[in-house]
Amino acid sequence: MKKRHQQKLIFLSLGLILLLNLPLVFAFNQVDSVAGFPLFYFSIFSIWLASILISFLILKKYSE
Repeated sequence: MKKRHQQKLIFLSLGLILLLNLPLVFAFNQVDSVAGFPLFYFSIFSIWLASILISFLILKKYSE
């Protein structure tokens, strides 16, 4: 893997650290629901799923 692709994964990790930081996560801790799921759980799992998809695309596109 090239250095620039490793940098993309590191940038993704740092972005996840910022997105899953407690003050930002608790901003979604409300009574509202999305498709029957509480907003808190929906936001956590959607961020998690998006990070998996982005890392998969980076690794799939730039694998050697």
